[in-house]
Amino acid sequence: MKIAISGASGKTGSRIAEEALAKGYEVSLILRKGSVVPENLKKCTQHVLSLSDSQALKAALENCSALFIATGARPSIDLTGPARVDAWGVKRQVEACEQVGTKRVILVSSLCAGRWQHPLNLFGLILIWKRIGERALEESKLDWTVIRPGGLNEREEDIADENIRYTGADMQEDAYIPRRLVARSCMEALNTVSSIGQIVEVTSDKTYQRTTMKEAIKGFRTKAS
Repeated sequence: MKIAISGASGKTGSRIAEEALAKGYEVSLILRKGSVVPENLKKCTQHVLSLSDSQALKAALENCSALFIATGARPSIDLTGPARVDAWGVKRQVEACEQVGTKRVILVSSLCAGRWQHPLNLFGLILIWKRIGERALEESKLDWTVIRPGGLNEREEDIADENIRYTGADMQEDAYIPRRLVARSCMEALNTVSSIGQIVEVTSDKTYQRTTMKEAIKGFRTKAS
């Protein structure tokens, strides 16, 4: 199975690529100009492009069964970044998937996406634009999953005993999760059919009860019924 990862040189995207390679997937990296690819990912196919270049984007997705969207606006004085990357950039990737037949899409978004009263919105309304990007995916005909991680950290040590808390949309607010566990959540979503059509919020802690995404989603449906 060939998968594509956009934002693949980033701190989360590169970890998704590593997890995918470890599971034996063929990985295609979608990168913006100037990206620095980690040494262990240089064997992957690389597509350097602008998300506004629809032809290049479609070419990068050819023969890919799934796309992981891990693009995100970089911190900048340019407050238009979140709109261009987290909203319209996601929308263009969704459109490209529809046009080339890449059916499965997993989007890495953020806890509290869509909430107006949040400090992160001081930086170009970032959570509002992330929600607009989510909506573009939700309104498509693709098999989508949105992963909303909590506060991200780079920690790689002592995570073997850390358990992930999976909830539905707008259930969590201020917990944290290592990027490595976000990457593993994305890979778990790929192989969890019931995650299709779901927003899944993820945070982690050693005190959480160990469960799977599949089991947690059963609980989502029970609460909603």
